[in-house]
Amino acid sequence: MNIAYLDLGKTHESIKEELDRVYRDIMERQWFIHGEWCGRFEREFAAYCGVANCIGVGNGLDAIRLILQAMDIGAGDEVIVPANTFIATVLAVTYVGASPVFVDADPHTYNLDLKKVEEKITSRTKAVIAVHLYGQIVNMEALWALQRKYGFRLIEDAAQSHGAIYKDKKAGTLSDAAAFSFYPGKNLGALGDGGAVVTNDAAVAERVRALSNYGSREKYVHLYKGCNSRLDEIQAGFLSKKLPFLDSWNEQRRRIAAKYCNQIKNQNIRLPEWNGEASHVFHIFPVMCKRRDILVPYLAERGIGTNIHYPTPIYMQGAYQECSSLSGSYPVTEKICAQEVSLPLYPGLADEEVEYVIECLNEFKL
Repeated sequence: MNIAYLDLGKTHESIKEELDRVYRDIMERQWFIHGEWCGRFEREFAAYCGVANCIGVGNGLDAIRLILQAMDIGAGDEVIVPANTFIATVLAVTYVGASPVFVDADPHTYNLDLKKVEEKITSRTKAVIAVHLYGQIVNMEALWALQRKYGFRLIEDAAQSHGAIYKDKKAGTLSDAAAFSFYPGKNLGALGDGGAVVTNDAAVAERVRALSNYGSREKYVHLYKGCNSRLDEIQAGFLSKKLPFLDSWNEQRRRIAAKYCNQIKNQNIRLPEWNGEASHVFHIFPVMCKRRDILVPYLAERGIGTNIHYPTPIYMQGAYQECSSLSGSYPVTEKICAQEVSLPLYPGLADEEVEYVIECLNEFKL
């Protein structure tokens, strides 16, 4: 049996006619930027999340960067970020000239260790970015308490958590502003790059919309030194057609995750901790293995695709050589980077395929 780590074809085949109709409609209109489909998707996604404003942008990295710019965060400011995240979170901070301040991962959730955030707050702290990593929402109550105490801006990097629910609120509504990515492999993915900023802050929304359009609200009138980061019509149309299926797709993800959690019984495999609630949408199903170098080829030999999120901490990457002295400072993050293996999990993954993955993992020996 051959099981791909991710097979988007299974998802797209079920809605192929809808996607084809969107393409034909846009080709007939010949309007490709900031047209009817983009406006429609922005309204639909804002309503889905439960916020007043949604601005479609070019990608998830731009979404975070534009939020920071709209909040006037830049040179001389500090932004607290998780040490365990994709590099885009940190790139956005350095792109605006601010300094990232890393906090180690929680050993249970792999998200930001909330017990260690307060000790990193200084007079220069202007924001905390809460990354809902792997699809699991951060314990936001703890961050809300710190925000009330210190007054920083709170931002969600919700690139992996479309549709996750925390205390009856969806990801994206738990902060001052949130960034989403619609990279094809996301729970709600385009057929190319795309992203969005969602917020209830009208001032932030206005600035993000202008900044993403060359700093302009009116053609040839430029208020800010902006950029070109816009969600194009075709991607917006595809996303609009996929959005109604997001909740059912997330439920499929949780069903598969429950099987993995309940049926994988191998002391060499550490499963993610999950309370069964909808605060997790399992964009990724991460397991830990001390001998990943043996586990990955073992699964590959049996036709099972895997991935690794993420093999090298950001502060140990060549792009951040100025942070190289931090090596060894975040032991939980470094342990995750050394041991994490992502298993196949996506809508359309058949029961027999899930059972085969479980069987192979239960037979794995060191």
